[in-house]
Amino acid sequence: MSSQYIMAIDQGTTGTTVSILNHGGGLVAKVNQEYPQIFPKPGWVEHNPEDIWKSVMATIKSALEQSHLTGLDIAAIGITNQRETVVVWDKKTMAPVYNAIVWQCRRTQDFCEQLKKEKLQTMISKKTGLVLDPYFSASKIRWILKNVNGANQKAKQGQLICGNVDSYLLFRLTDGKSFYTDVSNASRTMLMNLQTLQWDKDLLKLFGVYDSMLPEIVESNFMFGHTKNLGVLPDGIPITGIAGDQQAALFGQTCFSAGEAKCTFGTGSFLLMNTGQVISRSKNKLLTTVAWKLKNQKPFYALEGGAFICGAAVQWLRDGLGLIKKSSEVESLARQVEDSAGVEFVPALAGLGAPYWVSEARGVLCGLTRGTNKSHIARATLEAMALQNVEILQAMQQDLGKKMKSLRVDGGAVGNDLLMQMQANYLGVKVERPKQVESTSIGAGYLAGLGAGFWESQNELKKIWSKDNEFGSLISGRERDLRMKKWRKAVQRALI
Repeated sequence: MSSQYIMAIDQGTTGTTVSILNHGGGLVAKVNQEYPQIFPKPGWVEHNPEDIWKSVMATIKSALEQSHLTGLDIAAIGITNQRETVVVWDKKTMAPVYNAIVWQCRRTQDFCEQLKKEKLQTMISKKTGLVLDPYFSASKIRWILKNVNGANQKAKQGQLICGNVDSYLLFRLTDGKSFYTDVSNASRTMLMNLQTLQWDKDLLKLFGVYDSMLPEIVESNFMFGHTKNLGVLPDGIPITGIAGDQQAALFGQTCFSAGEAKCTFGTGSFLLMNTGQVISRSKNKLLTTVAWKLKNQKPFYALEGGAFICGAAVQWLRDGLGLIKKSSEVESLARQVEDSAGVEFVPALAGLGAPYWVSEARGVLCGLTRGTNKSHIARATLEAMALQNVEILQAMQQDLGKKMKSLRVDGGAVGNDLLMQMQANYLGVKVERPKQVESTSIGAGYLAGLGAGFWESQNELKKIWSKDNEFGSLISGRERDLRMKKWRKAVQRALI
């Protein structure tokens, strides 16, 4: 094959990253560009789709320059994206009728509460695996159709189409020729039935969304289309991989078997556990989602849980309390003491996510004495980041009825060895940190490579994945149980 590289477009919440991978899975280029966040009202979050598109074009151009390659060197393109964020646009002109409504946006809270009062949570959860929340796409599409002048009428007549960011980018990259979404993204809309992997008529009716507006749901390594009329890339490059960002990270970590899990340490922490070809229904308020579906295979599913505040807790120590000047200083500060001396920090600074889902919960810092200093608080913060993940992972193991062998980690905070050691101690299984921590981009690249025949199989990808470091537990089971007991006691205080 003359084209020796895969391009991965990672369209995230605050910016776009374009990476170029070689056949050995190594990164030969990585470029990021941020774009504006729009906050029209408290709790509302939007992006201008044109800003998203410009950031994609600019990062593609810069990544090619950085790697000294041209578009002719690219064998295929993979896309991964911020999930649940919705765009509604005109089929002919490609112009959006409104800004993209971002996953963080809470404007449809009242409508979701109304559906809960009508006792629709169980039906929705059974069909989609999701909790009834403004987080997901369906209520956002409904809002645009109801509130943008003429939108509902145009949608009814078939002039408007909609999708998550993956479908919007695909449409534009192919100059309007391709309109698809993959199963992982579709499973985050609250409109797809987990069992049929198709749009669900009852849910479309409930949210007032027209079938004609929605993309066709296909596999994650499908031949989605070819580039056309872009300028920065030649026509005809195949787009052969798409997955939502967290599912792409699970794939990039080569967690291909049931019971394998990954944790992305970002602003919050996102945990996904592969449940194999079984739809595992959570009894612990976790989400059931599609992990991916590959050509000629049955779909793979996952359990998902997230803590809203993870790395953001360290930013709060820096910006809110002024205890450190740079986030990277938290490890050396925490290492100055043997333990937190009874200090507990529950970082419920934006409510509590899984497995609690209590948006009214507030942060708690307790166990303070005259002897408490900033090192104790720094150490308690790192412990909290690890402990909240343990609660989610224990819930996942319970739901799946399977014990984890290891946890693979990625994201900004994984360079912190003390935090990784704490995670291994409190979880009681080994924590594996890969050499390439850009798992989201790599996952999109792997899917595209499989779709284009650049890599033959998942076994080949497993050989590419390589470990930077492994952390094993250094404490006893009894110590672990005592620590979790103290943590849960502190969490109860945050719930009051």
